[in-house]
Amino acid sequence: MFRGSSFHTIDVKGRIIIPARFREVINADSPESIMVSGMDSCLFGYTFGEWSKIEDRILSLAEKSENMRRFRRVFIGGAFGVTIDKQDRVLIPPALRMYANLDKEIVLVGVLDHFEIWARESWESENLNMEQDLRKEEVRNEIARLGL
Repeated sequence: MFRGSSFHTIDVKGRIIIPARFREVINADSPESIMVSGMDSCLFGYTFGEWSKIEDRILSLAEKSENMRRFRRVFIGGAFGVTIDKQDRVLIPPALRMYANLDKEIVLVGVLDHFEIWARESWESENLNMEQDLRKEEVRNEIARLGL
């Protein structure tokens, strides 16, 4: 499982370093390769095994509604397979860099079944939004149902 967060930079060629703790998860499933797609103003990184499960779930639902068909087009159509190089970096395709506004400073965030790649400014904004949301009773109640 992917856990924790780390601050990094993206180089001029669009490469980012994958932290060792994330590489361990990736290599246990699909050595040196991940699938990356965009959602929620960031990028999602999945092992190939986890990506296969997502594709199976999407295939089972995608034709049932217009929203699912549209989601399938964007999420699957915008996905790229990337390889981890000998310096533990992956090259993020230009379209995905533009989507997530990845310029210089980035944050990699583990969220269990996948990890997210955020522009640092966007990540800081997301954290502020979450702090504000935590003041809402409905959000606190939803989290409380987890036993936290």
